[in-house]
Amino acid sequence: MLTSASAVGPKILLVEDEEKIADFVIRGLKKAGYQVEHMLDGVSGLKSIFKNDYDLVLLDIMLPKLNGLELLQQLRQDSNTTPVIILSAKADLGDRLLGFETGADDYMPKPFFVEELVAKMKVILGRMQKDAPVQHLKTGQLELDLVTRKAKWYDRDAVLSQREFSLLQYLMQTPGHIYSRQQILKNVWDIHFDPETNVVDVCVQRIKRKLNNADNEHYGPVESVRGVGYRVRA
Repeated sequence: MLTSASAVGPKILLVEDEEKIADFVIRGLKKAGYQVEHMLDGVSGLKSIFKNDYDLVLLDIMLPKLNGLELLQQLRQDSNTTPVIILSAKADLGDRLLGFETGADDYMPKPFFVEELVAKMKVILGRMQKDAPVQHLKTGQLELDLVTRKAKWYDRDAVLSQREFSLLQYLMQTPGHIYSRQQILKNVWDIHFDPETNVVDVCVQRIKRKLNNADNEHYGPVESVRGVGYRVRA
């Protein structure tokens, strides 16, 4: 494991088994003022995330012991909302969309410029800081904590992944307004074309599973409008 003890910036975990790539990334991040810890396999990376408090995780997919997508899936199932950027040689659209569906906040195909990586990290970390002053949204019985990413619908509480949080926050900006899948893809995923995938529907279903009452006494806060899109119940 390589660590940077002298930096005082945000604390970053890099999970990457290729030493040359890891050294390249670590040098660039240290130069940009970040603290960096490095793990060589998925199992060690997962244990380190559960043990420590990181501001952001940089995650390879093809890792020994536990691949990156399995690691990310376990994080999100455990309601861990630490931002994750995938760094992978798997650059096809399907691979990138699968990364987003699993819970990644961004996806960078290899090879990449470390300057671009740092820019993406600043956007994600800056967005979290920007949201902090406005800490709470409320629409009827739906509440969303912008700091903890915890949502509440009647008596049902759930911690959302970054992508689930961003989608629900987007829908809550105008309760009752129907947003098309194309609008959601553009504003939540930054995808400006139709990828012919159900990534939006999958994310909505995850939100519904987390917030719908088990006894169905109250319908979930996100409503599907057939052939049009989705809205938060007014």
